[in-house]
This record gives sequence, structure tokens and C-alpha cells, in this order.
Amino acid sequence: MNVKFAKRAAIIVGTASLSVAMVAGAAQADPPAGVHRTLVAVGSDTTQDVLNGLGNTIADPNPTGTSDGNLIASYDATGTTPIQTRDSGCSIARPDGSGAGVNALKADIAAGTHCIDFARSSSAPNATGSLTFIPFALDGVTLAVGTGSTLPANVTYTAGATTNAAKAASDLNRVYNCLDTAGNPLPAGTFPTINGITVHPLVPQAGSGTRKFWASTLGFNATTLPSCVSDVAKNGAAVQEHNGNALQRTVAVDHAEDIMPFSIAQWIAQSNHATTGVTDRRNGAVLENVNSVAPTTSGKLNTSFPITREVYNVIPDSRINETLIKNTFETSTSKICKATSVINLYGFGTDTNCGSIALSSRDLV
Repeated sequence: MNVKFAKRAAIIVGTASLSVAMVAGAAQADPPAGVHRTLVAVGSDTTQDVLNGLGNTIADPNPTGTSDGNLIASYDATGTTPIQTRDSGCSIARPDGSGAGVNALKADIAAGTHCIDFARSSSAPNATGSLTFIPFALDGVTLAVGTGSTLPANVTYTAGATTNAAKAASDLNRVYNCLDTAGNPLPAGTFPTINGITVHPLVPQAGSGTRKFWASTLGFNATTLPSCVSDVAKNGAAVQEHNGNALQRTVAVDHAEDIMPFSIAQWIAQSNHATTGVTDRRNGAVLENVNSVAPTTSGKLNTSFPITREVYNVIPDSRINETLIKNTFETSTSKICKATSVINLYGFGTDTNCGSIALSSRDLV
């Protein structure tokens, strides 16, 4: 077997080793129909499934109304819209992504409607505000390519590269900044190469925490994308994060390949969909090694991977002293931080900062 494809096959085989006995806490898209729980979450695609799993694991100490006895109602980033989050009223447009979730939470606070209690975010705060970003797990992000890709199984990355010359020295920094191999900006309408193969760099939809994280990591503007980077797939559809359906170009047909960032935790959870209940949206997406480090090891997130990030539950500053909020989210002994088996089941690593409220008075912009 070709070494490149052998390495990729090893990733897939490794993820199959999770025990089906771990199915407790398996995810589903949104709470069951007609069920409304006490703590409502919206936002990030990256953490929607692990929050669904936690939602089906953590009991409500004081369930009321149509609650099924579970505490957290986590509504997926995509699906039918609007969603109804309470027994009456609270019909809201479904927020798609970290930015949309945080904005929906802020709008809810301003309106005083109390339809949303917290937002899911895979993006760290970057501004002052009135929100607390509470980390609960560790994720990694790597490059995804399509099945049968002719690209090498390993790409290179340089942390902290700021000049074009520094960016040109590694694959990821160079291609997502639309530079040629000498560090010169590519003319509009032309595309970068990796190992001589033309690539079309893709990013997820606007408002995606993964898009913002990828842009920050590689040094490009997430709002005004570089000329060769697009959030629209070949077929004209918007690129949805962690959905390999966007990887449509092939060398045989297009003389080029699509590439996109992909959450390693999401890839693991999706690959183990029979256990996790997560919808498998990989559509053939295969993860790349970075700097010769594999994204997974023994079917789990490789926490030594070069590109990692914390993921957050975002709480209004005004509520961090509420007993239910503290017991659910804050400190390493909170209900979420103690649910390590569920967090790990969905592909995330354990975060030593889980439950910290150090990131208070913050916001996303």
C-alpha cells in the first residue's frame, strides 16, 4: 500500500476502536420534540454534538414544565428554523456558528426575553464586553482533503509567521495567504500549489468559529478573505464547517483539489457515528498530518498536535454567581468538567482550564 494512503487508513482504523459500550450520552440533533429544558444553548457547529451528549447526561436538579429531566437543551447550528426554546414563546431564528450564537445571546440579554442561557463558541474572545468564556475541552484543527487526494499526507505550518517570507516557508501559511512558493502574492484568479498540485483553499461560512480560528492561526482576514480563499464550494453552495461535501474538485476533472480546515474532534465523533449518534458529514474528508504529527492517536485527539484550541461555553457575566450556573459550568468539579468520558467520546481532549472564569468581561467581534 502507498505510504500516504496507509497513514490515512490508520487514522480511520484507529477511530473504529471506541467501545460501543460508551453509547451513553449519545447525541441527537436538538432536544426531543416538545421537550424544553432549563439551560438553552445555541451557536458553534464544532461543539454542538458534545453539548447534545452532555445534555443527555446531566440531570436537572429541578425540572419543570415539559422538561424530560435533563438540564441542557443544545440546539444544532443547522436545521429547521425557527426553533422554540421554551414551553411558550421564544421562537427564534436558529444561529449558525459561534459568532451567530454569541450575537443571539447578546440580543436575548438586551431584549430581556431569557430564551437563551449560553452560547457555544469554538472561538476565543477577542474584545471587551459583558460575557464570560468558560473553557471546557480541547480541540485540534487540521487540513482536510477529499478521498483519493493526490496531495501529500503531511503539510507544514509555521506558528507566528507574520511576513510573506515567513509564510512562504510552510504550506498552510502560504496557501491560505495566496502566495507563490517565493512568497509573492498570487495574481487574482490564480491559485496556490502544494507539492505541485493546484489547490482551492476553502473556509466555512461567515460567523464560524473555526473560520475565525483558522484565519487567526494562519494570519489572514476572516472577513475580507484573500483572493484565492472562498467560503463557496464549486457547486455554488456555502461551505458549512466540518462537512466534507465542500471538497468537490479533483485533479482528474478540475486539475486542482479543494482543501478546508476541519475540527479533529468533530471528525472523530462523526467517524464513530454508530457510537456517538452524530451525523456523519465527512463525505470522504480525510485529515492531514501537520509537521509530521498525526491528528489522532489510538482513535483519540492527539493533544500534541501543532494546532489546538480551547472551546467554550459563553455565559453572561451577570449570571456567573448563580448556583445552577456555577454548579454546571464553573471550576474543575462542575457537572460539565466532571463528564470527561462524554467529552472524550466526542473526540475532545481534557482541558486543564476546564471551568475557569478568568475570561470574563469579554466578547467576540
